[in-house]
Amino acid sequence: MSTGNLFADADAPVQGERFETLLTHKNLVVERILSSAATVPLEYVQTQDEWVALLQGEATVEVAGEAIELRAGGYVFLPAGTPHTVRRVSQGAVWLAIHLHQASVPSD
Repeated sequence: MSTGNLFADADAPVQGERFETLLTHKNLVVERILSSAATVPLEYVQTQDEWVALLQGEATVEVAGEAIELRAGGYVFLPAGTPHTVRRVSQGAVWLAIHLHQASVPSD
């Protein structure tokens, strides 16, 4: 059994983002992402599907060239191979990301 709290120890880094794996099971990876407003936009193109929810804060995410505004509670599905970039994010934003890989990934 694994338990925790998504908002415990949730201080954002001074710069960039902090990625924390919460669960790895078969082909599923769940992670928490803590964002600083001082984040350099990086384009991601992943080999796995990803569903990401913004639990706290606000953000602008560019998905395949389209700007999507997210507020707390907003989510987006990113199929494998879809280019996406966090263009703007509020200080202390908390994300929940669920990655679905094609094959099993090693467990923690």
